[in-house]
Amino acid sequence: MRDDVEHVGSARRPLRQRLHDLPWIGLAGAVLVVAGVVLLATGVLPMDAAAAIGERTWPVLLFVVAATIVAELAAVAGVFHAIAERLGAIGLGRAWVVWLLVVALAAVATIMLSLDTTAVLLTPVVVLLARHLRLDPLPFALTTVWIANTGSLLLPVSNLTNLLAEHELGLGPAQFAALMAPAAVVGIVVPAVAVALTHRRSLAARFERQPVEAEPDRVLTIGAGVVVALLVPALVSGVEVWIPASAAALLLLVLVAVRRRAALRWSLVPWQIVALAVGLFLVVETLHARGLASVLAPIVGTSDGLGDLLRLAGSGALLANGVDNLPAYLALEPLATDPLRMAALLVGVNAGALVTPWASLAILLWHDRLVAMGVRLSWGRYMLLSVVVAPVTVVLAVVALWLAHGS
Repeated sequence: MRDDVEHVGSARRPLRQRLHDLPWIGLAGAVLVVAGVVLLATGVLPMDAAAAIGERTWPVLLFVVAATIVAELAAVAGVFHAIAERLGAIGLGRAWVVWLLVVALAAVATIMLSLDTTAVLLTPVVVLLARHLRLDPLPFALTTVWIANTGSLLLPVSNLTNLLAEHELGLGPAQFAALMAPAAVVGIVVPAVAVALTHRRSLAARFERQPVEAEPDRVLTIGAGVVVALLVPALVSGVEVWIPASAAALLLLVLVAVRRRAALRWSLVPWQIVALAVGLFLVVETLHARGLASVLAPIVGTSDGLGDLLRLAGSGALLANGVDNLPAYLALEPLATDPLRMAALLVGVNAGALVTPWASLAILLWHDRLVAMGVRLSWGRYMLLSVVVAPVTVVLAVVALWLAHGS
């Protein structure tokens, strides 16, 4: 597998460089930031509203930066490739066993390190793993992107929308997980079942067991693995997540500086994502200041009844697939007036953001990796598969929430 990895250099390109392949992201971020500044300067966005959204979101954005650096440097250190090689070695010669291990790995990576880590960094790993074992890479690739979105419900760190919701609700990680657990289980099981059914022939294949190869820099790989392993419990300890994430990022920066200094670049910092998020925060906050919530309220309902929860989640999913999941969440957040309605909204904007290419940034970057690695999956076929999985996941997840927490 090492030879395969070295021959696919794009699999290890920094996230910033991959974002340059999607130039609209940087352009959109710049336009939105400029628009936000203009709205502030002209008084359309009140200064106190801008200060409030800034105070609320700076820890979230700092976490995004730190977590991205951690994920990138862990990939540079070979942590994800080492895990993937061991999955192949313990797969018992059966494709479905390896696939189930990939499901578990994708779920853990999404829950603990965020959906972008799964969709962007794990996708090349599982594609290379499938090719190394001479298996069809498509079910492994679909598993990563679907679980990256639908599986990002359990913890605040799993998705930027969750971090915003946690702050709004004032819940700790354990309380947030208790609220979202029923939906999170559905969010992992439904896509996995969909992949198992649509690719049952590919997953019935057998392969010859492969030995695990030694890491090129064992000290770097093990050291980075230890840092990531320690970060996981720290993220659910109740401490504000930007603190352990920043500490882990600093430790990995020092480790990589000692062992592989050439890998340290300013491009590790996801400036474009931060600019896009800041611009969206300012623009949507302006719309809220001008009465957006009153326009949307009749559409999404106000109660905790199953019907209104489905309306809220469905509206979130439709809006996410129309314009992206982050502005969809921000637009509907004021109408998620209690924990159960907030949970339903998160189901819609996370698990429902699957169908269109722009529903989440992770989908665009995932497809970009597939194209770069020669895996053919047209947007038409992807959307045809996702348009079935997304509604089923959203409806069943909301029903699970209502059964668990409804009055």
